[in-house]
Order: sequence, then structure tokens, then C-alpha cells
Amino acid sequence: MTRKELEEHILSLPNAKLTYPFGEDVAVYKVPVGNDEKMFALIPENKTPLQVSLKCDPQLADILREKYVSVMPGYHLNKKHWNTIVLGGDELPWEEVQGLVLHSYNLVVGE
Repeated sequence: MTRKELEEHILSLPNAKLTYPFGEDVAVYKVPVGNDEKMFALIPENKTPLQVSLKCDPQLADILREKYVSVMPGYHLNKKHWNTIVLGGDELPWEEVQGLVLHSYNLVVGE
């Protein structure tokens, strides 16, 4: 999968938008929640291999980290609630990545 494919999928979710609150090095995807906007996905710019950080249920986060070498605690994020996924290999199928993006979105929207 390419960065463009990943970004298109993220932005296809209702009311999702791209922001750069931490500077130009990190694309942050947010969704309105009440009177605020909450982030549900982050992609570092110009990083190889491609990575994405997603919010995750803590129990599922632990299961994914045990199952996949490419899934690790969220980089610069709350390690209990965020995973960073390295997407450079064949380990995590695209369909599962799509599901984890939706899971992250739903967790944030449901807050």
C-alpha cells in the first residue's frame, strides 16, 4: 500500500480532515467530536517505510503487538491506547489496516 492509498482511506471517513498541529513533519487526521476535534491517525512525513499511528482498544493493542512484529506501542503517544504500525512489509494485510483505521476512528467518535 502507498501513503496516498492510506491517506485516501483515512480521509474517506465521515468528517475526517488533515491537519498539521505539530508542524510539517507529521500529518494528523482529526474528526469533530462535540465542540472539539480529536485525532485518530498520524502519519510521519517522508519516513520510509511508511508508518501510521492509530488509537486502539488496550486489549486489542496488546494482542496486535504480540501477533505482529510491525505493530508497536504508539511512538510519542500514550502507549496504552495507541499503536504505531510499520507498513513496509507484507506482514499486516491491507484489509486489516483498513479495519484498524476504522476502529481508531470509531473509538474517537464514540468518546
